[in-house]
Amino acid sequence: MKKKIVGWIEGYFYNPSFFQRVLSFFLLPLTAIYCIVVISKRFFCSEKDFGLPVISVGNLSVGGSGKTPFIIELAKRYEDVFVILRGYKREQKGLLIVSRNGEILTDVKKSGDEAMLIALKLPNATVIVSKNRSKAIEKAKELGAKIVLLDDAFHRCEIKKFDILIKNDFKNRFCLPSGPYREPLFFKKYSDIVVEEGKDFKRDVKILNPTPNMVLVTAIARPRRLESFLPKKIKKFYFEDHHFFGKEEIEKIVKQENATSLLVTQKDEVKLKDMGFKLSVMELELKIDEEILKKIDKYVKEFYEKEDSNRSDAA
Repeated sequence: MKKKIVGWIEGYFYNPSFFQRVLSFFLLPLTAIYCIVVISKRFFCSEKDFGLPVISVGNLSVGGSGKTPFIIELAKRYEDVFVILRGYKREQKGLLIVSRNGEILTDVKKSGDEAMLIALKLPNATVIVSKNRSKAIEKAKELGAKIVLLDDAFHRCEIKKFDILIKNDFKNRFCLPSGPYREPLFFKKYSDIVVEEGKDFKRDVKILNPTPNMVLVTAIARPRRLESFLPKKIKKFYFEDHHFFGKEEIEKIVKQENATSLLVTQKDEVKLKDMGFKLSVMELELKIDEEILKKIDKYVKEFYEKEDSNRSDAA
């Protein structure tokens, strides 16, 4: 049932059928109201400068686009780097320090799956989750941050930042609720860099510990984007994005399919690794074009050069 719901929503947003298109058109009045609110918010928004380089990796649509692996690869380049996320579907509310210079300080249910994945992948970084991004940036600054990376914060126009926008092109080009976009497509003009998969970055996927009868179990947005990396004729079980798996529901799948292992993404792995199931993991790394990395490095360098110049003038 869950797989059918996830599949229907994915189809409606990204590859709608005739019926879904009709439904989408009926919802256009609500979409118009939504767009007026979003555009007004951007128009009246004023930026706050936090006095350190803040880089956001985001997109215009709901669902996955490679933001998390992009942030991981980017964070590897810097020292005293802090990564800030909202922490979707986590149990604990408020600001939480997930890791401090690579030391894990909490568990995945309190941090959320994406934050824990980033913390485990980045021994050089500190990871903070908070719905209030401004408060989290202030905390990062207090703890000695030299650079802050924001996950999924393109829409946070109240923060002065360098915006990297991951481009998505879908057949359904409407904003919510008629389509998958949180902001109109023309908002890409507010970005500093627009990056596109296949052109500006590429995915390198390897399956670790494969077994003869693997079963895919995943709780990511747009799970069908995994299909080009999967073995043929593999059984698939999709759950809603950020779903926390119950041991009994996974045991049921293993017994039902006589699975020799569960094939999971790294985001799923952080929630399943302590349950005792044999896991085959889709290890993902992003290869970012050197020209894109140079533009980001230039922003960081020029930020500190400007800061040094201002201090010299003040003295």
